Amino acid sequence: MPSSELTEKVTRDILGILDGSPDIRRLENALRHLAKWRSALLDNTLTAKDGRTVRSGPFKGMLYDIRATEGAAPARRLGCYEATLAPILEEVITRAYPRILDIGCAEGYYAVGLARRCRNTKVMAHDTNPAARAACATLAKLNRVKSRITIGETVTHTDFQRCQTTKTFVLCDIEGAEATLLDPEKAPDLRFADILVEVHDCFTPGLSEVLEARFAATHTVQRIDRGVDMTALPAWMEQLSDLDRLIALWEWRSGPTPWLWMQSHDHP
Repeated sequence: MPSSELTEKVTRDILGILDGSPDIRRLENALRHLAKWRSALLDNTLTAKDGRTVRSGPFKGMLYDIRATEGAAPARRLGCYEATLAPILEEVITRAYPRILDIGCAEGYYAVGLARRCRNTKVMAHDTNPAARAACATLAKLNRVKSRITIGETVTHTDFQRCQTTKTFVLCDIEGAEATLLDPEKAPDLRFADILVEVHDCFTPGLSEVLEARFAATHTVQRIDRGVDMTALPAWMEQLSDLDRLIALWEWRSGPTPWLWMQSHDHP
């Protein structure tokens, strides 16, 4: 059987990564690249067998006929992406915030998923990446929530001013820039918002402790660490190897990215 274009490309990539003297870092990079390749193949099989809707979790039933702009797609389609957040998301949905501000929305997995579940909520989805904003608009249209999602670019400290007058849920995943943006001295109206932020300790060790300290006086802060939900795997994946089953759940993270769930003491 002739090799596919993808197989040939990945093989060239791996040979390039391994070119040179034996080195642990080269092997680690090669392993990560191979795992991403396997993840893409598993995603193709998953969509062929089970379609392109999210199978479980808070966003079950969402049409996810799009490529992920950040991280792996299989865990999103399975419905177990960032599984430890599921109880928090259900709490957010129950509270029916009038306004949700999604900072670093990527292709819109959370913005669109929350818009589907929160029928009376206005969702503001922001990303600095034009491709991510376009993908988010496409996903919103596919799921018929485009009229309730406003898509924008960079969020600044002044954009939090509405939190003082409108009960707001802030979801923040901006690859380390949370260290600068989530600053209650520069954005004092953050004290009125409930904030769920992914903290990139993998880039800046100890950043989660810094953010906890910043908001300790105005918020109740809960730390949420990583976890996986094996129950999300469909029955047919029992026929796969243990490694493939783990890769299907893998989110491509290279280090610790704890979340902080910070609930305001003083809502508007």
